[in-house]
Amino acid sequence: MKITLPAADGSLQPYTLRGPAGFAPARPGTQFTRIAYSAAHVVADARAAIDPWLQCAIDWDATIAYRQRLWRMGLGVAEAMDTAQRGMGLDWPTSLELITRSIDAARDVPGAFLASGCGTDHLAVEDAKSVDDVIRAYEEQMAAIERLGGKLIIMASRALARVAKSPADYERVYDRVLSQAKQPVLLHWLGDMFDPALAGYWGSADVGAAMNTALGIIEAHASKVDGIKISLLDKDKEIEMRRRLPADVRMYTGDDFNYAELIAGDGVGAAPTHQHSDALLGIFDAIAPAASAALAALASGDEARFHAILAPTVPLSRHIFRAPTRFYKTGVVFMAWINGHQDHFIMVGGQQSTRSLPHFAELFRLADAAGLIEKPDLAIARMKTLLALHGVES
Repeated sequence: MKITLPAADGSLQPYTLRGPAGFAPARPGTQFTRIAYSAAHVVADARAAIDPWLQCAIDWDATIAYRQRLWRMGLGVAEAMDTAQRGMGLDWPTSLELITRSIDAARDVPGAFLASGCGTDHLAVEDAKSVDDVIRAYEEQMAAIERLGGKLIIMASRALARVAKSPADYERVYDRVLSQAKQPVLLHWLGDMFDPALAGYWGSADVGAAMNTALGIIEAHASKVDGIKISLLDKDKEIEMRRRLPADVRMYTGDDFNYAELIAGDGVGAAPTHQHSDALLGIFDAIAPAASAALAALASGDEARFHAILAPTVPLSRHIFRAPTRFYKTGVVFMAWINGHQDHFIMVGGQQSTRSLPHFAELFRLADAAGLIEKPDLAIARMKTLLALHGVES
C-alpha cells in the first residue's frame, strides 16, 4: 500500500494509499431521480500496426465492456463524444462503427440507455465553404445514426464556427437539423476551453448573446429538444440558462468543476426540471462508482450522503480537467488503466503523452483520496510501470 511518487517540484515523496471508499455503486434496477449520461472513452488497440497520429484502431471488446460496466451502474452512455476523442483522433467512420456496436450492445442490457454524437467532423474544416455544406454534413450523420434507431446528440460543429457570419447562420442550420429529427435530441454547447476551434459559437464571443441565440433556437423547436448540455465550466451561466429553458427541456450539466451542486439543485425554477441539472459528464467515466452511489443516495432522499460521496471527487475532476482542458481525456483513460479496466495506457492519437508525470502522480493521490482506487495492489504496480517508463525507480 506504499509507493514513492514525484511532487510538482521534482522531489520524490513516499505515499501510503487509503484504499477503496465505503460506498458501492447502485444495484441494478435502482431508479435515479436524475438522468445521468457518462460520456465514455474508447480503448485503443495498442497492438495494431498503424501510425497512431494518423490512423485509429480500437479494441472493440474492451471498449464495449466498459460501456456495459457503466450501464450496470445505472448510468447512461453518451457515445462518440469528445471524451471518446471524437474529432481528436476518432474519425467519423470509426465513430459510426462505435455507435453501431454500442446500440447493439445496449439491447442486451435491461434498462440501458444511450445517445450518440452527431456532428460534421467528416467535413474537413478547411473544405467547409458555406452554411449549406454544414447542413449537408449534419444530415449525413443524422441519417446514419437514425437508421440504427439511435438518439441524437447534436454536437457543436467546428465547420459551422468557421463559416457562420452571424447568429442567423446558426439559426438556419439548427432549424434545418431539428426540423428533421425523428425524436427529441440533445444539443451540445462545448466551450472553447474544451475545443479552441469552437470559440464564438452561436455567433458571438459574448456568452450572454450566445445564450440568447441558443435559447431562441430551443424555444422555436421545443418539441424536438430533450435538453441541452453546456460545457462552459461556469455554474452561474448554467443556472441562468436552466431557468430560462422551456418547461419540458432539460439542462444536462457538462460542468466538470461544479457538477455535484448543479445536480443536487437549488429548488428555484418555474418547472421542476429547472430546479436542478441532469448530467452528461466526461468525469462520470472516471468516477462511475461514486457517481452511481451518490445518485442512488439522492434518489433515496439522502442529499447529505450524495454530497459526502461526490465532494472528494471534485478536486480529482478539477485536476483532470485543468487547463489545457482539452487534454482531460488522458486523465480519464489513466483512471481506467490503473483500475484494471484496460490492460495498457495507450490512447488513440498517442494522447497519453499530453500530461506530465507529476500530473499523473497528483491524479493518483486525488483518486485515492476520493476512494476510487479499486484495486490498490494493481494500481501501485501500474503506477510503478509508468514511473519506470519516465526514468523514475520507485
